Amino acid sequence: MDGPRQPEDNQRKRSPNQQGQNPFGNFKISRGMIIFLIILGIILLPWLFTLMRGGNLYQVPYTTFRRQLDADNVQSIVVQGEKITGTFKDPSQVRTVRQGDTVPPQFLTYLPSFGDEELLSLLESKNVEVVTQPASDRNWFSTLIGFLPFLLLIWIFYSFYRRMGAQGQSMFNIGKSKAKLYQRKKESTTFEDVAGIASAKRELEEIVEFLKNPRMFERIGAKNPKGVLLVGPPGAGKTLLARAVAGEAEVPFFSITGSDFMEMFVGVGASRVRNLFRDAKKNAPSIIFIDELDSIGRHRGAGLGGGHDEREQTLNQLLSEMDGFEPNQSTIVMAATNRPDILDPALLRPGRFDRRVTVDMPTMKDREEILRIHARGKPLSKDVDLEKVGRSTPGFSGADLENLLNEAALIAARKKRSAIGMADINEAFDKILLGLERSNMALTDAEKRTLAYHESGHALLAVVLPHTDPIHKVTIIPRARSMGVTQQLPERDKYIYEKDYLLDRIAVMMGGRAAEELKNGSMTSGAENDLKQATKLARRMVLDWGMSDKLQHRALGSQRQSVFLGEEIGHPREYSEATAREVDEEVAKILKNAYSRAVSTLSDRESTLEKLADVLLEKEVLDGQEVEQLVGKEDKRKEKAS
Repeated sequence: MDGPRQPEDNQRKRSPNQQGQNPFGNFKISRGMIIFLIILGIILLPWLFTLMRGGNLYQVPYTTFRRQLDADNVQSIVVQGEKITGTFKDPSQVRTVRQGDTVPPQFLTYLPSFGDEELLSLLESKNVEVVTQPASDRNWFSTLIGFLPFLLLIWIFYSFYRRMGAQGQSMFNIGKSKAKLYQRKKESTTFEDVAGIASAKRELEEIVEFLKNPRMFERIGAKNPKGVLLVGPPGAGKTLLARAVAGEAEVPFFSITGSDFMEMFVGVGASRVRNLFRDAKKNAPSIIFIDELDSIGRHRGAGLGGGHDEREQTLNQLLSEMDGFEPNQSTIVMAATNRPDILDPALLRPGRFDRRVTVDMPTMKDREEILRIHARGKPLSKDVDLEKVGRSTPGFSGADLENLLNEAALIAARKKRSAIGMADINEAFDKILLGLERSNMALTDAEKRTLAYHESGHALLAVVLPHTDPIHKVTIIPRARSMGVTQQLPERDKYIYEKDYLLDRIAVMMGGRAAEELKNGSMTSGAENDLKQATKLARRMVLDWGMSDKLQHRALGSQRQSVFLGEEIGHPREYSEATAREVDEEVAKILKNAYSRAVSTLSDRESTLEKLADVLLEKEVLDGQEVEQLVGKEDKRKEKAS
């Protein structure tokens, strides 16, 4: 058995010498210090070279050398350019500047720059042995300065090499897979952390069960699926499900994004695919997860300009590894995308991706469960009703709901509160959906009244018309994306839309413009977004749903924008110009009838519209109940569906 371990704090208190380490082991030299030392060395090098040229010789003034030469006290000299070294016959006769200096036999001096024409004749007369050597043409400082650019290039190349090596992208491993091997931890994500999307969880739980207990499936001849494709809108939980599989499966889990395969060099992506599957097969059974598959799995050869060589080679290699000539029975490939319509058909066939798991946006009940998961560890006030929050957030994804609670927590912390309240959640909801308030915007009284009429027209029609969603809030406070807003929230999730509901919805969109014209006798630009949304909805009614008088029961198809250049040429419009003219006429008819209906309804209740606008000018924000009370029960004709 192991002995008791010393506490970590005590280990930290031990001196480095007691731990058998260098007492200077924690000292680190920074990059700035290294640069400083290099510059200091460059500055000191000329001085060092000067010392090296003189060696240990005693340097005497040239006048002293001449005096000793005249006194016949010089035995021999060596002349090298302007440098003169020699030997005295009797060093004791040499007088020094500083009394007490001991002059050695060998000396050093330098010939003056103006020269000495009498020196050679004097040397001959004194019988001094003269040795001449060629002048040294080495200038160490100039050589170093000339060598510095080369050193700088070497340093840049080395730094670039080290940086690429740290990222796993050096020239020797650029084709190596960049996939990360998942390490299971105590706080790993599991299926318990995934709320809603029960059918998707069930499909993936079966994959995990197959990996844990393959014999149960093999007894009846079942094979593991080779590929599972997670399809859904952004934020719906595809990557979260993959993390849950990684946390639940007891096999190696390799994760990578589609963009990690791509590189500027052709063939690198295919090499990385080969390396990835080679590593996965070595650790079989294993799982490979490719996020954002559409970045490498797009339809090959799409567009006028052909395809993308690097992406297509990567895709070809992926197709071969998943289900090519060599069988692949030990590795399951999971992938996620929000654009399945642009994937190559060869990638989607059975044998490569046998299962397509659709991850839909959460329903009202799912949203409540997701909120409860994200509320873990967050103190909530008693007035917080997560069921109401889930009901009031249609169209929110799991990521949106997580962001909602996080923004509410930030708001509560900013206001020094100990718990998150319903007011904080509502404020976070408005901030996410509508943007920040533009408090610095100064509107005139006339502009404020026009804005109040506009929003009152929307709100009044939403209350009066029988097939509309309930009012949640009306405000004339300018925000990031709007000057004001009338917010409607459905009582339940809708999957099928009736024609009467769509016509009433378009009429409510027209209510703002109708109220402006009714009260001010003119139109403003404030109805821009309303008109765009109304026209878009009316066109879908005509083209996609066959809800027009002339073009009933016909789906002509919308003109969608393609992500591929030139694809619209290969898929021309499937109806004639005459039919297109009829489509425009039917769309215009729906919009005209909706506007006429809005004007008629508001004219019959002009006093109510005026009262609603006055209260909105005073309070700036009204909730749904206040609007219904102002409109009055006698005008409320809404027929709520059972």
